[in-house]
Amino acid sequence: MTRAFLTLLMLVWPLLSWAQETPNPPAVLIADELFIENDSALVARGNVEAFQGTTRITASEIRYDRATGALTISGPITMQEGDDIRVLASAAELDANLQTGLLSGARMVLDQQLQLAAVQIQRVNGRYSQLYKTAVTSCKVCEDGTPPLWQIRAKRVIHDKQARQLYFDGAQFLIRNTPVLYIPRLRLPDPTLERATGFLTPSLRTTSQLGTGIKIPYFINIAEDRDITLTPYISSGTRTLELRYRQAFVNGRIEFNGAVSRDDERPGETRAYVFGQGSFSLRNDFTLAFDIELTSDDSYLKDYGYSDKDRLDSAISISRARRDEFIFGSLTAFKSLRDADINANLPTVVGDAIYEARYFPAAIGGELRLGASAQSRYRYSDVDIVGRDASRFSTEVDWLRGWTLASGLRTEVTLGAVADLFNITQDSTTPQTQTQLTPRGAIAFRYPMARGGENGVTQFLEPIVQLGWVGGDRPNIPNEESTRVEFDGGNLLSLSRFPEADRRERGRTAALGVNWARFDPNGLDTSLTLGQVLRDDAEPDFTESSGLRGISSNYLVAGQLKSVDGWALTARSLFDADFDFTKAEVRGYFANNRSSLGGSYIWLISDLAEDRPESIAEIALDGSYRVDKYWTASADWRYDISINRASNAGVGVTYENECVSVAFSVQRSYSTSTSLEPSTTLGLSIGLRGFSAKKGTETYTRTCG
Repeated sequence: MTRAFLTLLMLVWPLLSWAQETPNPPAVLIADELFIENDSALVARGNVEAFQGTTRITASEIRYDRATGALTISGPITMQEGDDIRVLASAAELDANLQTGLLSGARMVLDQQLQLAAVQIQRVNGRYSQLYKTAVTSCKVCEDGTPPLWQIRAKRVIHDKQARQLYFDGAQFLIRNTPVLYIPRLRLPDPTLERATGFLTPSLRTTSQLGTGIKIPYFINIAEDRDITLTPYISSGTRTLELRYRQAFVNGRIEFNGAVSRDDERPGETRAYVFGQGSFSLRNDFTLAFDIELTSDDSYLKDYGYSDKDRLDSAISISRARRDEFIFGSLTAFKSLRDADINANLPTVVGDAIYEARYFPAAIGGELRLGASAQSRYRYSDVDIVGRDASRFSTEVDWLRGWTLASGLRTEVTLGAVADLFNITQDSTTPQTQTQLTPRGAIAFRYPMARGGENGVTQFLEPIVQLGWVGGDRPNIPNEESTRVEFDGGNLLSLSRFPEADRRERGRTAALGVNWARFDPNGLDTSLTLGQVLRDDAEPDFTESSGLRGISSNYLVAGQLKSVDGWALTARSLFDADFDFTKAEVRGYFANNRSSLGGSYIWLISDLAEDRPESIAEIALDGSYRVDKYWTASADWRYDISINRASNAGVGVTYENECVSVAFSVQRSYSTSTSLEPSTTLGLSIGLRGFSAKKGTETYTRTCG
């Protein structure tokens, strides 16, 4: 009989065998050869396949006993259950639904990661599989008898398909063939389960301050939308409990991280920190966000490696961004961890509000921009001048319009005005209430030119000239907001390069610049910006290091190189006519399939107006190199050239294959202060693969031989 006829017969035969209703439909058989033996047994032989729901069996022979309703299957047998479970066996006896029975000489593979080899497997109702005398591993098992890198041997293993859990009785953990741990009872998730309550990968940590200790995280799956992780950290110098809580909502999510410690660094004190953040989508496109940063003392975060921040900020904000409208409001509380800072004298509570809108009036053409902003800074100190509190409210209107002339010259006009109201208290050197009205206008000329070349190469050149004017008088207002000024390509054409409204440039200015770029789809992309600002009168509130002091600014040079080979270089600098540099910054990055390297160089001159009595020069490097498909080395280094000393340095090495992940790192911090001292931290973590969901698409499978 042909295979097509046998297929049709196998579809009909089981239906004739069941007159009563059954909870699961019977299996469907397909085979090359079919015959009935002794008028009671149906035998399918040759490329036999059996289907029942999501279960599929292939075997050399399947014998169906009509009297008992049992299937006797001869191997080699392959049973596939969905995409995650595969069973290999030499022989089996199953019911007609393939849900209950016994498989001999069996091996179960879960999610193509975890292998469970057993003398026999007993299936119960399609949910439970009991494996006897079992060896479990996710390592490559070679036929030459070489033991896997690690394995778990147990008298019995129960796999709960529905709960996706593995239960071990009388388990031994072995490295190669050497037992290292005995566990009477053990429960582990199977690889298909992404979230399950239980222990996570422990890690060892050694520091020069806290000694050698171990972290053992315990994950609690409270519900599908929230979880908590508790991590006891025990060492010779500390007793710490770390905590992480996460929860997802229909319209947002929150996360809190924290720790509580009792240690030898501060005997008798309880040290702690809490960092939290969240974001929620509200009605009418609004977004509510918050973050909380609290710590018990100035050195706790760095002592335990939780954060390198030396100024904490806790804030709540609400915002909405649309094509022609932006709304933002926030309240922020700051706390400085720096030794030289006195928090009572700093503006530790800051409120901000911004509203911006765009309109396109048909009567006059162009674009009309309306804006309003407010800021308030509060200090806890009540001392005159030192405890100064300041508030500002500003409104502004600008009209912008551009024309492109027949010659290709692009002309852009800006006209506008700003009104500011200041309220300053606890400062006897300035009136409490002051106002200023600042009219402004500018006209800019651009002449963009483009040229195409061979192989898709394109060049772009754009000279720029802007003439600007800002009116009004400089009020007697202390500098609360514009203490740091950056001069770069982003504000070359700004009418005021101060970051906030308590300071504004005045008088007539001219901005000169040129942009050049070359794009090569098969090679190197290059861009360069040159610029300078000229003015009638010097602006006294610009600092020396801003590069904007005097009637002519420093020369601005900024450029970028980017290659299709994976490397990029960005540089920016400010220098005067004598080539004395005010600022310089170079950043580079390279990456390919095996390695990555990033680095930066920063130079800043000393400037007392920016609280920088000494010049700063620093080099930072970090990178990694994949030695082979298992080993990866990494390193980072930061060196302070101005004091001829490293700031921090670290090295790490990671080994990963299909069944284990090992990471070792050494980190050295050279920072010193009254609350900090140099420290060295060693970290070691070992993770077994196969008991968690797959991460990424990396493959580390070893080969035999």
